[in-house]
Amino acid sequence: MSANPSWPGMQLPDADRTARLDALVADLDSSGLLWLSGYTAGLAAERARAEGRGLALLSTGHALTAPAARPEPAASVTVLYGSQTGNGRRVAERLGRSLEAAGLRATVVNTADYSPKQLAREQFVYLVASTHGDGDPPDDARALFEFITGRRAPRLESLAFAVLALGDSSYPQFCHVGRVLDERLAELGARRLFARIDSDVDLEAKAAAFIEQGVATARTEIGAETPRLTLVTPLRPAPAAPPLATREAPLEVELLSNQSITARGADRDVRHVELAIPSERFEYEPGDAIGLLLDNPTGSVERILELTGLDPQSSVAIDGVSHPLRSWLTSRREIARLARPLVERLAEKSASTTLAGWLAPEHSGELRAAFKELQVADLLKRFPAEWDAETLVRSLHPLSPRLYSAASSRREVGEEVHLTVAVIDYTHAGERRVGPASWQVGVAAPGSRFKAYIEPNTRFRVPAEGTRDVIMIGPGTGVAPFRGFLQQRSADGARGRNWLIFGGRHRERDFLYQTEWLEALKRRQLARLDVAFSRDEATKVYVQQRIREQGKELFAWLEGGASVYVCGDAERMAPDVHAALIEVIARHGGRSLEDATDYLNDLAQGKRYARDVY
Repeated sequence: MSANPSWPGMQLPDADRTARLDALVADLDSSGLLWLSGYTAGLAAERARAEGRGLALLSTGHALTAPAARPEPAASVTVLYGSQTGNGRRVAERLGRSLEAAGLRATVVNTADYSPKQLAREQFVYLVASTHGDGDPPDDARALFEFITGRRAPRLESLAFAVLALGDSSYPQFCHVGRVLDERLAELGARRLFARIDSDVDLEAKAAAFIEQGVATARTEIGAETPRLTLVTPLRPAPAAPPLATREAPLEVELLSNQSITARGADRDVRHVELAIPSERFEYEPGDAIGLLLDNPTGSVERILELTGLDPQSSVAIDGVSHPLRSWLTSRREIARLARPLVERLAEKSASTTLAGWLAPEHSGELRAAFKELQVADLLKRFPAEWDAETLVRSLHPLSPRLYSAASSRREVGEEVHLTVAVIDYTHAGERRVGPASWQVGVAAPGSRFKAYIEPNTRFRVPAEGTRDVIMIGPGTGVAPFRGFLQQRSADGARGRNWLIFGGRHRERDFLYQTEWLEALKRRQLARLDVAFSRDEATKVYVQQRIREQGKELFAWLEGGASVYVCGDAERMAPDVHAALIEVIARHGGRSLEDATDYLNDLAQGKRYARDVY
């Protein structure tokens, strides 16, 4: 037996003992090996004490890492992701775990926390790039996107990369951000490791293919070999905190209160919803979203079965999983939102020139309008066709959770979470149409239970510094997170000023949380409150007008270190507010529009300009 030069006094087993040890652990999985490592570490500490010699790392409860039998790979893979709803983050984290399991060093980074200039020093990058809205990057990837596509981007000859583009084919510019980044990186001299993969909202198969190809390519490029043994075992590990409620492992929440906060005659019914949450695994923060997993309403399912004439008990197998057609339509497929494959198949089946026209690139606006206005039943009614159950199911997107911003702080409400829910309930062509989640929540009585989880939004948080001023811009239900922000800041005793700019249609009908905001003004929890109501006057007034009107004061707050937050509609409001902020910075800061844009981008990079738009 020879001594290990790295650990004086430690003896390593000979070949025969090593073989017997390998046989003993051959049937253990990773969890069993981790348990065994802790057990043997404890034995080692006890015997060390009995022998009168210390193992410093063990006795202090830190990790003991045995030297790897083979060297770790010299290069590392950086996995960058930009994500608006969490899908990109989940795929990136899966890729990172798969790379590490293959013996490769990997770092998974949100693009919001990544300096774009670092790209020039990278060797291997996998980019998971989501497209948000009609061709926009998610907010956490905006700075990287503008840097790579802008004039400051450097040559990247030393970089090898691959892109997974996530998108929604119901939007005309499907996977636009991933496509642009893929092409631009190649233009800058970077080497494409393999062809870009574009994924629709049913992303599981494409994501799995990207991960598999990404791991195989990285192993080939880097030449990594999995270390024979890497043991990292705390002697007395702290008990792991239970994981947060996730989309894959949601928790049950109970409805405590459900009240309308819009007046009779308002254009829509907006509900303030209070939910009791479990004491563990639901540690949300203001800015996070709460995902609700709800089945489609029974009436909506029955209407589709009626329009297609299909047997609800027909068995449909997709990717090796079989369920009756009714089950697919109730809890596994979207029927309130159209999918491009449905339009394409219906165009073939009905030979409709209207549908064929919608699918033409030059008519993308008409297709987008249809996606916004119509549900699956509307399309099936307007364009009758013969369907079989499997084709119908394959033409629909998977049913997605509905995300709502947390409108509360646990510092204020304890074991509860509050939501602001606009109920979708309208008539189209003489038939009632409802939103699967919002309608069911809107009509639910106290005591009702729902499956829910937390979608963390770390880029949308109150400032850690309590002295920092905060500007919050939230029209309509976009004001929801700012209720939580104000509760959190008040509970923390933050001394920074709070300014809310709110917008609605009518002051008397939909001034959401009006009483709370006015009370906050009296208590000086709000330093300023500016409102804009678009339908109370002949000339429509929106929050962007208020931003321009108060531009001098707003810019002074920014120069004083204020953070600015925007929440709400991504299609019109968010771009208009963004443009108004640039105009304010240019006018009152004496800058060109280009320099004002850079100023705002720098605020975003410094996490002083954050948006949660949908």
